[in-house]
Amino acid sequence: MPSSMPLLPGDPRELGGLKLLGRLGEGGQGVVYLATTPMGAHVVVKWLRGDRSDEESVERFLREAQLAQRVAPFCTAAVLSTGVEANRPYIMSEFVEGPTLHRVVEDEGPRSGAALDRLAIGTATALAAIQEAKVVHRDFKPSNVIIAADGPRVIDFGIARPLGPVPMTSSTQIGTPSYMSPEQIMGHAVGPATDMFSWAGTMVFASCGHAPFGGDTTHAVMSRVLRDPPDLGLLDGPLREVVRQCLAKDPAQRPTAEEVIMRLLRHPVPSSDLLKEGTRQAAPSGVPRVDRPGSRRKRVVIGASITVLLVVAGVAVAEGLRRVPPGGDPTRSAVATAEGTTSPPRAPAVPVRTGLPGGSAVLYEHPSDPIILTAYEIYSKSADEHVDYARQSLRGPFEKHAGNLESLVSPDGRYLAGRHEDYTADGYDSILVTDREAGASFRVKTVRKPLESLLRAWSKDGSKILLDVNRRTETKGGEDEWTALGFAVIDVDRRDVARSKARVIDVDDSSIRDGEFGWDGDEEGVVSVYGADEGLRFFDAAGRATRDVPDVGPVPADVVDIFSPSGRTFVTDCPRGHRGDHCLWDTRTGRQVRRFSSDCDTVLGWYDETHLYCWERDNGSRIELQVVGFDGKLVRKLLEVPPKLGLIPYFTINPSRTS
Repeated sequence: MPSSMPLLPGDPRELGGLKLLGRLGEGGQGVVYLATTPMGAHVVVKWLRGDRSDEESVERFLREAQLAQRVAPFCTAAVLSTGVEANRPYIMSEFVEGPTLHRVVEDEGPRSGAALDRLAIGTATALAAIQEAKVVHRDFKPSNVIIAADGPRVIDFGIARPLGPVPMTSSTQIGTPSYMSPEQIMGHAVGPATDMFSWAGTMVFASCGHAPFGGDTTHAVMSRVLRDPPDLGLLDGPLREVVRQCLAKDPAQRPTAEEVIMRLLRHPVPSSDLLKEGTRQAAPSGVPRVDRPGSRRKRVVIGASITVLLVVAGVAVAEGLRRVPPGGDPTRSAVATAEGTTSPPRAPAVPVRTGLPGGSAVLYEHPSDPIILTAYEIYSKSADEHVDYARQSLRGPFEKHAGNLESLVSPDGRYLAGRHEDYTADGYDSILVTDREAGASFRVKTVRKPLESLLRAWSKDGSKILLDVNRRTETKGGEDEWTALGFAVIDVDRRDVARSKARVIDVDDSSIRDGEFGWDGDEEGVVSVYGADEGLRFFDAAGRATRDVPDVGPVPADVVDIFSPSGRTFVTDCPRGHRGDHCLWDTRTGRQVRRFSSDCDTVLGWYDETHLYCWERDNGSRIELQVVGFDGKLVRKLLEVPPKLGLIPYFTINPSRTS
C-alpha cells in the first residue's frame, strides 16, 4: 500500500463515500488524504480546511479543480470528482505514485546528466501543456513536481489562474518566495513567463539542492530576486543557458515553454509533435508513457471532404414537436406524416446570426428552433487534429476544449461529457462527466489500453451516454484502422455524478467490425450496419442481435442517430439510388414509407418529425447546413461554413419544444 501518515483524531474516516487510509500532507488550503475506492484503487482527496470556509477561499479551492481539468492528464494528476462534505468542498484526484522532486534531491542528492535533462524536458513539456490549456500555475516548485514511474507530473493548482491579465496586489501576493518571479513579488500581472521563471529556479535546485536566490528569510530572498543575478548551481551546457534566460528579470526576455523544449531536444521537431516528443524524451528508459497525443478515430463511412456527426439527443419528445400541415390532425403518426404532405418548419423571420469561435463559420438560430447546436469540432490542418468547442449552457457562449478528442453536451445542457487524449495512469480510456449545475466532475473509466471508447450520443433523457468500443491498429501504409468490438453505456447518476458507472458490452458479430453503433429508436438497445451496407441490425442492451432490416441502403455518412425524434422512422441513402436520394423507413415494420430527392449532399439527421437537415455544397461560394422538407425543398439555413473549414457540428433537441 502507498505510504501515508496516520489519520489524526479530528480527521474523518470517510470522505465522499470513500474510506480514508491516511494523510499525505497538509497545506494552507486543506488537508490531503489517501483514500481507496470500492474497487480497491487508490485516490487522493483534498478537503478544504474548516477555518477557510469564507467565499474567497472556497472559490479558489474549487477553481483548482476546474483549472486542473483543463490540463492534459499526462502531465498532472487527473481530477476525478468534486463534492461537498460537512459544508466544505473536496477534490478527488488520481493518485500518482512517487516522491516529490524536493524529497528526491534531499534523500538521493542532486540530479545530473541524462536524469537532469529528462527532468528539464519533462517539466517544460508539462508547463507547455498547462499553458496550452490557458492556465498559469503560479506556484511551480520542487515540492509540486512528482517523480512518477513514467516521468514527472506537476501537481497543486491551488493558486493557479486562467491565462489573462490578472493583476496582483500586495494583499494577494501568492507563491513560494524562493521560486517567485519579480512580477509576482511586485504585484504585477502574471502570465506564462512567470511559470518559466519558477521552472528555471526548480532546475537549479534539482542540480545542486538550493534555489537560485537562496532560502533564508523571505525579505532577503525577495530582495535578491529583484536585484541580484541568480546562482545557477551545477548546471552546465545548453540547460544552463536556457535556465539563465528564463531567470531574466524582465518576463518579455524569457523563452516560452515550447522554445525551451525545442532547445533542449537539440533537433527540429514539428510544432504539432512537440508535446508528444517532449513526453517521450522525459520518460525513463524502457518506461513508455500512457498518452496518445492526437488520437482520433477517422469515421468509417466518409462520403465528403467535410465529415459531419449528429447527436439528436434531447429530452422526451411530445406531440407538440411534430410538424403538421395547417389545420391537420396533430395526432397523426410519424409514419403517416412521412407518407403525406410536409409543411415548412416554423422558422423565425430573422434568426440570430452568430460567428463561431475557431473559424469563420456562422450560426443562424432562434429560441424556437427544434434543435440547438451545443458543440462542434474544427479541423486544424497545421496541427492535423480536431479542436473541440462546447457550449457553456444551451444558449451560452462556446468554450474551447483543446485537450478533448470528443465533447458532448447533454440534452438539458447540464452535463458535459469529454474524452481526453490520454489514458489514465493505470491504462484506462475514460470519459470525464461534469455536472455543471452542481459544480462536480467524475472520470468514468471504460476500457483498457489499447482499446478506445468513442463518445457517440446522450440518451434523450440525459441518463445514459453511448460509446463505441474499438481496437486501433496500424496498417502497413502507416494509416490508423479501427475494428468495432462492441459498445459501452455510461449510466449517469443525476443525484451524484461520482456514482456514475460504465457497462462495456462485447458484440460477437464479425459482420459489424467496420461499423459504428447508435441508439435504436427507443434507446433501449443499439443498431449498426452489417456487412457491406447490407442492412441495419438491431441489438438489445446485452449486445444480442434481435432482428435485421435488410436492403435499406447505406446509412448517411457520419450520422450518429438516424432515427426521427419520436423513434418511429429512420432515414438512409436509398438502395441503388443516386446522391440526393433519401429513403424513410418505418422502424417497427422495416417497410419504406417515403422516397424523395433533394439538393442535399450529405444528410445529417432530423430537424423535426417532418424535416431533415443536410450539408449543401453546390449552390454558392460557402457550404451551408440547410433544413430540407420531404418535398425536397431547402427551407432554412442553420450554418454557413467556408469551403476549406472542416467543421463537425453536434446538435441536441430543444427541450423547450418537448412540452
